[in-house]
Amino acid sequence: MRGRARSAFGFFWLLVFSHAIAAESNGPLTLDEALAAANAPHPDLQTALAERDMAQADQRLAEARRDVSVGLEGILRSGKPTLGNNDFTGDNSLRLAARKTLYDFGRTGAAEQAAGAELQAREAALLDVRQRRRVDIMARFFDVLLADMQYTVDDELMAVAYVSFDQGRDRLDTGQISAVDLAELEARYEEVRARRNAGRQRQRIARALLANAMNRPGRLAPDLEAPKLPGNDSPLPEYEGLIQAMLANNPALASQRSLLAASQSRLDALRAERRPTLEAELQAADYSRTAPTRDSVSAGVILNWPLYQGGRVDARIGREQAQFEKLQAAADRLKMDLTQALLETWLDIGQMQRVARQAAKKQADFRDLALERSRGEYEVELKTNLGNSMADTVQARLGQRRIDYQLALAFARLEALVGKPLAGPGKQ
Repeated sequence: MRGRARSAFGFFWLLVFSHAIAAESNGPLTLDEALAAANAPHPDLQTALAERDMAQADQRLAEARRDVSVGLEGILRSGKPTLGNNDFTGDNSLRLAARKTLYDFGRTGAAEQAAGAELQAREAALLDVRQRRRVDIMARFFDVLLADMQYTVDDELMAVAYVSFDQGRDRLDTGQISAVDLAELEARYEEVRARRNAGRQRQRIARALLANAMNRPGRLAPDLEAPKLPGNDSPLPEYEGLIQAMLANNPALASQRSLLAASQSRLDALRAERRPTLEAELQAADYSRTAPTRDSVSAGVILNWPLYQGGRVDARIGREQAQFEKLQAAADRLKMDLTQALLETWLDIGQMQRVARQAAKKQADFRDLALERSRGEYEVELKTNLGNSMADTVQARLGQRRIDYQLALAFARLEALVGKPLAGPGKQ
């Protein structure tokens, strides 16, 4: 009876805990509801959006190099004229000038290409962030479910250990066991109780991590609905096909390729700094002192050819070349890491589909049969290990559920790596 009371107390505490940590409760949180937060505001997503917006601004800036520039210039000045008296006289002027680049021998075109490639890189990076957020939310969601199931196992084991310890005290009074035996039962109970209490903390931590992943810090979901995972039965595509899909569609790789293209275009723009520019200028002016060589309205074409700029251009080219080489090395490393991650994920899915799921199912089936046998023995008072059998059964179900969640998460990672949903029946 004391064991049942202990179990009831543990169940009551779990209900209190669930309601105490909830900031709001509108029914169990589903996986689809959690994944919907992948596109909601989040620091990681906001950072990627800001970088995309900056790239858009840089693109507009590059395109604006072709725009007409208009400037107003006012000059207050005095000087001695070449002819006439030697007194200082006013020589003020007001000029309105409009200038437009007609041709700059590749400068603007290369700058626009660089800005466009940079924007493509940031958009691909934004997609990569969204995919990684989806996988992270899914992983945190599963962690909460597993933490809850583990707490149930530990709570049941604690109740069993307490019953054994409580019965041991009665048996000590009747001389059936020694004080050493009772101390062993008490130590086992305290060990299980400590593990149960640590599981309670893992529940809270797992919920906090899920709330943060969803950008809802402090709003801890009390209950989660275990999802159905039909996608776990989807056929696993061939590895060679996945490699080709990853190289073609992975957003992180696409972002790195665009960054390389942007750096190459910036190099082209810097090399074009040694070339001339051709500009058209229209000017209207008014002067306080008239002269035969001054025009109130003028138009012309200006050719500007930089003959010597010191080491400025070479230094900027050298820096950009080093940046290109750095980006190339990062792209090679990224390709290497993603290829390794794809292989490991593909092998994990195959192992879980072919072996791990079957082994976990057999273990769960065996524990179900063992539980039925323990119930029968308990009813005829042959044995008193029903509590242990119940805990073992829940533990086996936990192992089966853990494999299911790991498999679903591996499929999600695989889809993120190849940059698109996998074809196959039963995908969720």
